Amino acid sequence: MCKGDLILEVFEENESEILAGKLCCRACNEIYPIEDGIPNMLPPELRE
Repeated sequence: MCKGDLILEVFEENESEILAGKLCCRACNEIYPIEDGIPNMLPPELRE
């Protein structure tokens, strides 16, 4: 993770939280998915 600024893209949300979406790093273009309200910030090689 390069610690660059992240851009949020929301696919699904309810009144109080984001349920699905992604965070995209502006610096390195890495994408971090959000599933069931939980962002997966692991490097791609460590994700399941």
